[in-house]
Amino acid sequence: MLDNRLREIISTRADAFKPYDRYDEPIPGMSWISLSGELLNGEFECFMLRMEAGAQSRPHEHMGFEEFLVMEGELIDCDGTTYRSGDFVRLLPGSKHSSRTPDGCTLLVMLRGNNRSLNEDELKA
Repeated sequence: MLDNRLREIISTRADAFKPYDRYDEPIPGMSWISLSGELLNGEFECFMLRMEAGAQSRPHEHMGFEEFLVMEGELIDCDGTTYRSGDFVRLLPGSKHSSRTPDGCTLLVMLRGNNRSLNEDELKA
């Protein structure tokens, strides 16, 4: 029998999302729920990310793997690649990008290692 003290249930209702402040200041139009792992622990982290219509992520470089499942909506990467609901995306360490969503989207994100913030010039290099 399952010991209920060994179970954790995390709500993913809309009211559970908080401003996305992974890079200190909240990013307009982005909110999230931490699901597992420890924020910026450098090992593993899993979270849901919601982006409102017109939202754009900040340019960043992946120091480890980033994987995400598009649960709802569409996400457009900086090279024009469009990820749609049901797409599972894997970005390898060293990949650099920023993404935007014209109509909004919800992602399930898994990170191994931290991200490094970039400026626009570093993203193009």
